[in-house]
Amino acid sequence: MKKTLMIAATSAFLISGFAATEAVAGAEKKCAACHNFTNKGKVGPGLLGVFGRKAGTSGFKKHSKALKSADWTWDEEHLRAWICNSKKAVKEFTGNKKAKTKMPPQKVCGEKGDEIIAFLKNLK
Repeated sequence: MKKTLMIAATSAFLISGFAATEAVAGAEKKCAACHNFTNKGKVGPGLLGVFGRKAGTSGFKKHSKALKSADWTWDEEHLRAWICNSKKAVKEFTGNKKAKTKMPPQKVCGEKGDEIIAFLKNLK
């Protein structure tokens, strides 16, 4: 009986994990590791409405100092640079060579980056 329950529980877990993966199957799947596509984040801020929002104003409590004092809006140019290399982008956007972000560089550049930006534009 215990073995049957363990198999059933494992199967349910695997199926639910597969379904969650299928829901976010495009280039944005990489974002889902740390972000939700709602207004509440997991590890990072929620991405609902990120396109057009001033950086550092999502309500996420753990933004870096650089993002809390940001003076840019998440548009195509900023998102493209950010998802390609956030560590380099934060220095460029702030003009501060010592500026930091908690987000690791994702190295999602070019066509894959454009796919993510298109996805983020539609999160409203």
